[in-house]
Amino acid sequence: MSLNCGIIGLPNVGKSTIFSALSSTAAKAENYPFCTIEANKGKVKVPDHRLDLIANLLNLNKILPAFMEFVDIAGLVEGASKGEGLGNQFLANIKETDAIIHVVRCFDNPNIAHVYDSINPERDIEIINTELALKDLEFSLKKREKNQKLFKSSNKKERDRAHWQVEILDILIDELEKGTLARNIQISSDKAMDFIASLNLLTSKKTLYLCNIDDSSLDNVNEHTLKVAQVAAREQSEYLMLSGQTEVELTQMEDEAEKKEFMEMFNLQETGLNQLITKAYSLLDLQTFFTTTNEQVQAWTFVNGTLAPTAAGLIHTDFAKGFIKAEVYSCKDLAEHKEINNLQQKGKIRTEGSEYEIKDGDIIHFRFNL
Repeated sequence: MSLNCGIIGLPNVGKSTIFSALSSTAAKAENYPFCTIEANKGKVKVPDHRLDLIANLLNLNKILPAFMEFVDIAGLVEGASKGEGLGNQFLANIKETDAIIHVVRCFDNPNIAHVYDSINPERDIEIINTELALKDLEFSLKKREKNQKLFKSSNKKERDRAHWQVEILDILIDELEKGTLARNIQISSDKAMDFIASLNLLTSKKTLYLCNIDDSSLDNVNEHTLKVAQVAAREQSEYLMLSGQTEVELTQMEDEAEKKEFMEMFNLQETGLNQLITKAYSLLDLQTFFTTTNEQVQAWTFVNGTLAPTAAGLIHTDFAKGFIKAEVYSCKDLAEHKEINNLQQKGKIRTEGSEYEIKDGDIIHFRFNL
């Protein structure tokens, strides 16, 4: 899958530190604004305990996980929608992403500069969202103007389409001017909502607020993260807390016992990075199916609602072209019944056709004919 999450936020809030921990791609991380100029991209393994379970039960010696992409985008500042701080370039980078991880500084440290000289998560979030909304407003106004020019078109279908699109754009522009993010605009018409979705607006992208905290807040919600939680609740978005610096230290530990001891010291059941990757995966509405051979199990990423032939095409285009059927059983059933023979005896292995909608955790063998 080519879907990705863009990591955004004000300069110097820890985006590149978190990205460096996430990815083997080394992003710059320095104590001054605009250290990151070009967007950095990194492929990250999706944590999934089911891979080990399948490999152990089926005696497979090789595991190939699913991957997803994160994009580290340089810090935005007030005025970015007008080009301030290389804003046009940064906003264009966001436009190319499918969802947003909005990093918010939620720690106090006088040795690390803040671009606005104080820690205020609510203000910081509003600055970023305002710049995104202003860019969306600029785009929507241009789109409306372009459609209005078609009112006199000799083509009736073109005129009719232009009129109803302008009606929706009027509503959209009005809401953006009020400060409403596009993802929170509700119109009863599915056609209108589909049109707004087709515009790929910056504020229409699903967003996860990521609180970058210090070690002392790992097992306790501090006042800054409470502010982020309130913003997320108002927007019907999600939020997550992690310590970027702690995650970097964990990724540098090669000894598993040392890593376990370090995590226990902070009462961590799971690394913040694993939680972030899992959240981002869900944010993009992604799920996983598995294939097995005599030697390996491989995880494949698909968008929720994908049909069997399309899923087969993720492995190889020939699988989709010559699709015949899919032999399917679930990871849950394998965990319960332990062996393929038991699954067969219990009737847990199904044959599905081209209309079958792939489910998360399916283990599939595709039949095809070239």
